[in-house]
Amino acid sequence: MARSYRELLVWQKAKALAVHLYRSTERFPKTETYGLTSQMRRAAVSVVSNIAEGQGRLTSGEFLHFLGQARGSLLELDTQLAIALDLAYLDQGEQMMLAEEIYQVLGLLNRLIDSLRRKHAAVP
Repeated sequence: MARSYRELLVWQKAKALAVHLYRSTERFPKTETYGLTSQMRRAAVSVVSNIAEGQGRLTSGEFLHFLGQARGSLLELDTQLAIALDLAYLDQGEQMMLAEEIYQVLGLLNRLIDSLRRKHAAVP
């Protein structure tokens, strides 16, 4: 287990996704400041924050809970990204780059969750 959440590849990738998302949403219409822009930014920050908070908890069960929260926020962000594309707030190239980052983080999260579940189940 990593000594710090900062050592986790999934945290590093999720943080990079959040930064990329913030930059991409800067070009959204000002009318979306408290709407889709805010929702997407909160979801992206929630992903990386839940990974950090979970890793700081005392048990693997708690860590699993927070990783589940991170996964939910990531899928929420994926849905919001599709809406932003439909509204033409993002061009298809930018949307595809963000979607690729989302799926990289999702894959890493799923593998970490599976690993912790196996480890958690093996403990009597």
